[in-house]
Amino acid sequence: MVDETVNVRYMVDNVETAVEWYVGHLGFSLISKQAPAFADVRRGALRLLLSGPMSSAGRPMPDGEQPAPGGWNRIHLIVDDLASEVARLRARGVSFRNDVVTGPGGSQILLVDPAGNLIELFQPAR
Repeated sequence: MVDETVNVRYMVDNVETAVEWYVGHLGFSLISKQAPAFADVRRGALRLLLSGPMSSAGRPMPDGEQPAPGGWNRIHLIVDDLASEVARLRARGVSFRNDVVTGPGGSQILLVDPAGNLIELFQPAR
C-alpha cells in the first residue's frame, strides 16, 4: 500500500494544549479535533496523532502499564536556518532539552512539547 503520508502518534497530557503548541510554534495545521481524547495535525507529509489519556490509545495495557508521553523517540523536522528557528522559538518561551549540537551531517537541537515529547530540529550540513 503506497501512501505519501507518514503517521506518528504522540501521547499527550492535554489535547487542546498540544494542538495550540504544534500549530502555534511549529506551523502544523489542524486536521481534526475530538478533545479531550484526540486530535490530528499535519505538516507536509507528516500527520501527527495527538492522543490524550481518554483516547483508545491511552487505555492501560493488559499488564496495567499506562501509556504516557515522553521518551527519546522523536519526530525530526528539517529547517533551513536552525539559529533563526531556535531564536524565534526561545522568544516564544519554548523549552529546549539541549543546546545546538553540530556534527558532520549537520546541526540539531531538541525541543520539548507541553507533554514532554521531543522534537528534533535539524539543519543539514551545506
